[in-house]
Amino acid sequence: MSQLHIEAFYQQTSSTISYLVYDKMSLEAAVIDSALDFDSASGKLSTEFAEQQVEYIKQHQLKVKWLLETHAHADHLSAAFYLKNHPLLVEHQPKIAIGAGITQVQLTFSAIFSMAQNELSTTGSEFDCLLKAGDKLELGTFYFNVIETPGHTPDGISYLIENHIFVGDTLFMPDAGTARCDFPGGDSNTLFKSIKKIHALPDDTQIWLCHDYQPNGRDLKYQTNVAESKQSNIHVNSAMSLDDFVKLRTERDKTLAAPKLLYPSLQVNIKAGELPQADKNNNLFFKLPVHLSNYKIKLI
Repeated sequence: MSQLHIEAFYQQTSSTISYLVYDKMSLEAAVIDSALDFDSASGKLSTEFAEQQVEYIKQHQLKVKWLLETHAHADHLSAAFYLKNHPLLVEHQPKIAIGAGITQVQLTFSAIFSMAQNELSTTGSEFDCLLKAGDKLELGTFYFNVIETPGHTPDGISYLIENHIFVGDTLFMPDAGTARCDFPGGDSNTLFKSIKKIHALPDDTQIWLCHDYQPNGRDLKYQTNVAESKQSNIHVNSAMSLDDFVKLRTERDKTLAAPKLLYPSLQVNIKAGELPQADKNNNLFFKLPVHLSNYKIKLI
């Protein structure tokens, strides 16, 4: 029996699945794609979801070594900074890691949000580790192998440990397809090639997904395997050509609304989960870009 354990946590408000992965012998653990709770209408920020993971960590006496991001998410706020500095976890000095492509994402959104140099480095220095293809992260007697899987975003990476791969937003369950590619730096051609890397793994490789939107009201599912994905994914099965995928993905992306938490999420996630600096009254604000293409009066 494998000494590797995977525990999934589901955040219903953002349809996000975050994972605790740990070695049952050493009790060394990693949290993948953690999340804060944020209601954009009220501005209420809470840590209820993250605290569920903290409670599990406490109960099982885990030593969190890694806080892993598959990319800078646009639909939920990362809890990585919160967990890194949590009194229960700080003793083991967990490191926040993300793909090296985060520097491109930072550069893009530092301009969109007009962020000053003291607000964002654009060098990725907010993160402890910038990962690239072939990197290995030790977890007890196991290793995470880093596979670059951009396309949804430029910083997309997947984490392969034993016969389990955590793919972020790159793939969904076969009946839900694949990630969108219309964010800045996204590219459907690149995403197709990234998915082919995943589909080249052994058929019994277990694919763990970061989101499930439960199409047609079906029950929650967040795990498939390479064989099932290759055969049945509605966007990128074995019979799908690159040109057909690019056409399908481009047309579908045109119909998608922006994620509800797009702007708050990115302002936090490109900084490894750190919140914006509070003002002198200890008030915190997110920026919201306004598009003026149809506004006819000249701004002063």
